[in-house]
Amino acid sequence: MTASERRVARVVTGQPTSEGAGVRLTRMIGTPELDHVDPFLLLDEFKSDRGDDYVAGFPDHPHRGFETVTYMLAGSMRHEDHVGNQGDLGPGSVQWMTAGRGIVHSEMPRQTDGLLWGFQLWVNLPARDKMTAPRYQDIPPERIPEVTLGGGVRARVIAGEAGGARGPVEGIVTRPLYLDVSMTPRSHLVHGLPARHNAFVHVYEGGATVGPAESGRALRAGQLALLGEGERLGVATGGVAARFLLVAARPLGEPVARYGPFVMNTREEIAQAVQDYQQGTFG
Repeated sequence: MTASERRVARVVTGQPTSEGAGVRLTRMIGTPELDHVDPFLLLDEFKSDRGDDYVAGFPDHPHRGFETVTYMLAGSMRHEDHVGNQGDLGPGSVQWMTAGRGIVHSEMPRQTDGLLWGFQLWVNLPARDKMTAPRYQDIPPERIPEVTLGGGVRARVIAGEAGGARGPVEGIVTRPLYLDVSMTPRSHLVHGLPARHNAFVHVYEGGATVGPAESGRALRAGQLALLGEGERLGVATGGVAARFLLVAARPLGEPVARYGPFVMNTREEIAQAVQDYQQGTFG
């Protein structure tokens, strides 16, 4: 039987917003247009070479009940938390943080000007794991394999498998695939995807046509395509190159109760998270 090809179910354009102490962002997931895509809760892109857009950073703030994934393309950020963990994220590095039962941390730029560019993705945790112990996977760029996926197509494999390589992120319950794909002009990619995973493509440079050759959708930088069902994905470029994130994960199919930095299954659990944080017993 021939594997079915995924089609584009919906295209959304990023919306400007700000977070932390005023960091300017473009939000792809987590907007009125696209609230969430199980298990993905949020996707932000931060990109500026103006220090005023990011220098105030993300001072101490809490998380409970989900995971944050920070992927840096340029610039440097430093993270610290309430139990003493700290580390630096430079160009090409990844941090996959499982907040679990609670963490209070900060993410602050280590620069006052120059390009700061990267992404933060929020991935939900199942009910059974929402109160697990927090943990970090800080991954330097040299640990992320880069593979060839065809003529003119290369990918950095952050999580999951591609081109015979496995990404360094381990032990994530939603079994994610996270690829950073680069395509030269007039190149073509066909890549398998787990049939039951929800998936999206976010084009962040250039442009590409996503989906079957006869019915693909043209995307430009700053657009995200939600993918329909299927077992493989086709992407093609025309006269310009493209860079995009290809991300997929197993949906949880559970209720989502959400309040700012807390994501649980019921409103009562959210109220408890707020109380724990206010009383200083968080985490």
